[in-house]
Amino acid sequence: MDWNDPTLWVAVGFFIFVAAVFKVAKKTITGALDGRAEDIRNSLDQAAGLREEAQQLLAEYQRKQRDAVKETEQMLAHARAEAERMAKEGAEKLEEALKRREQLAVEKIAQAETDAIREVRAISVDVAVAATRSLIASNMDAGKSGAMVDEAISDLSKKLH
Repeated sequence: MDWNDPTLWVAVGFFIFVAAVFKVAKKTITGALDGRAEDIRNSLDQAAGLREEAQQLLAEYQRKQRDAVKETEQMLAHARAEAERMAKEGAEKLEEALKRREQLAVEKIAQAETDAIREVRAISVDVAVAATRSLIASNMDAGKSGAMVDEAISDLSKKLH
């Protein structure tokens, strides 16, 4: 090995150059890989945060859904109870209305009976008066008739005073 040989020094320079380039490239590549690893780590942290947020939102929506189902069930139960109450109330009102109508019908029948009895009595009185007139007219002569009229006229003045 000859120390004055230019090939040796070119080879040594080349190795030093390659070592320097390797050192610089190593720092650059390592820095780039470290940056990439940091970006990946940040992305993973962000993804984990988003996943946690999504799970919280999912839990919240599931809770809201359960609350909505429970509220719907309560509304249905309330509506059923209200419908039953309204049906019972309607039946009671119908029964009361039927009782009132029945009472009115009974009262109308009683009034009609009273009117019929009154009418029959009036007709009976009219018939009795007509029959009495007829009997009196057929059984009475002119002399008796005049005497009864005179007596009625004289009684009239006593009854009026």
